Amino acid sequence: QVSLVETGGASVVTGASLTLSCLVSGYSGDSAVGWFRQAPGAGREFVAAIRWISNSPFYGQSKTRGRCTIARDNTKNTVYLHLYRLRPEDTAVYYCASGNSDTVSEVRDYDHWGQGTQVTVSS
Repeated sequence: QVSLVETGGASVVTGASLTLSCLVSGYSGDSAVGWFRQAPGAGREFVAAIRWISNSPFYGQSKTRGRCTIARDNTKNTVYLHLYRLRPEDTAVYYCASGNSDTVSEVRDYDHWGQGTQVTVSS
């Protein structure tokens, strides 16, 4: 059984940086771990994803593109999402998810989800 736990969410001011962590257990093969975010009243938006073996990063077309990087540490079973130059519009619950689909940018590509971590950016 795959389980995911996100940590690192916080309340920060505009321009700050933040690193979110996703601890994954039970994954197999070259599965992907993706990060999504969901603002109040909106759907889940793809941010980035990475695969455990091939280590290929994928970035979405969200407004975080160019202001985030994704990385994984196989020794710690953890995937990180580094966020830079945060803006109030980045305020959302950030989720990580695990899946074995050939594609990685859609909610349907993932079978298992964490509980989310809140990021709040004030001006």
